[in-house]
Amino acid sequence: MNVWKKSLALCLTLMMLASLAACGGDQEPDETPAEEPVTLRVAALKGPTAMGMVKLMDDSKPVTEAVEEEHEDVGTSGNLYDFTLAASADEVTPLLIQGELDMACVPANLASVLYNRTKGEIVTLAVNTLGVLYMVENGNAVQSLADLKGKTIVAAGKGSTPEYALRYLLSENGIDPDADVVIDWKSEHSECVAALATGAATIALLPQPFVTVAQGKIEGLRMALDLTKEWDALDNGSALLTGVVVARKEFVEDYPAAVSDFLEQYSASVDWVNANTADAAALIGEYEIVDAAVAEKALPYCNIVCITGSEMKEKLSGYLQVLFDADPASVGADPTDESSGLPADDFYYGA
Repeated sequence: MNVWKKSLALCLTLMMLASLAACGGDQEPDETPAEEPVTLRVAALKGPTAMGMVKLMDDSKPVTEAVEEEHEDVGTSGNLYDFTLAASADEVTPLLIQGELDMACVPANLASVLYNRTKGEIVTLAVNTLGVLYMVENGNAVQSLADLKGKTIVAAGKGSTPEYALRYLLSENGIDPDADVVIDWKSEHSECVAALATGAATIALLPQPFVTVAQGKIEGLRMALDLTKEWDALDNGSALLTGVVVARKEFVEDYPAAVSDFLEQYSASVDWVNANTADAAALIGEYEIVDAAVAEKALPYCNIVCITGSEMKEKLSGYLQVLFDADPASVGADPTDESSGLPADDFYYGA
């Protein structure tokens, strides 16, 4: 009798489980609605930051144009793009703050300045360019930073990354930038190239691709020092950075899938540019970012990357700390505003 009761109970239990499974099968699965296609308004500066984005620009162009022309046979499941190429960050900054751009490639310290200026309404998505600064020489006297002692260096970029990086590296190598060297500041990099070409200077601090341009004009001009390698040799946990990709916080919160898709596509574009120098240079020339011949020679020295997440935070926060220690205003800190200073964690997307 006990055996029969146990068998009946088992059968009833199995029937109930089967019934529940059948009911569950009739229900619609819980699905998060897919985001509608989003048009991302993105700006990049004519130089290494735009060079790394050129494949994404080219791949997205036919789809975006077709959608704008309302071709019915074109799928719109991914991002659409509206790219702007600017000559300077001054053109980009107001458009980003006013909401006329969603993302922009800007100098690394400017990202922090914008974060402070907007009270945290700017986030950094990725580091897109490591150091592109080189000490060039028309001669062979400079083999190390120590060799710069007593020399005159022409440079442009006073009050920005070139000055902060140069002063920091000189100081860390036992050279007083105010007493042991003469830094002749010019208003533009082209003026530095002109000084080298006329013989008025023999040593200059230049970024790529200006280094390549100068080498094309001045016979024997060589890259004496790579400031990125000199910075890395300090092994202080930071990195010399040139550019980052930032976005409006509101846009990131409203369109998380579009942002994720962008980063995936942008990373693929950077990988392609670094692996296909000749083809990438042709595209760069086509988009009038830099002359194709110059781009092909300069690309291996432009340190184009797409670093995101915790690695981005580590490198960028360390770099900003160095700038802050040298001059708090360089990262947007306002001595009259206690809330300003180095960016908080919400500045680093995905970290």
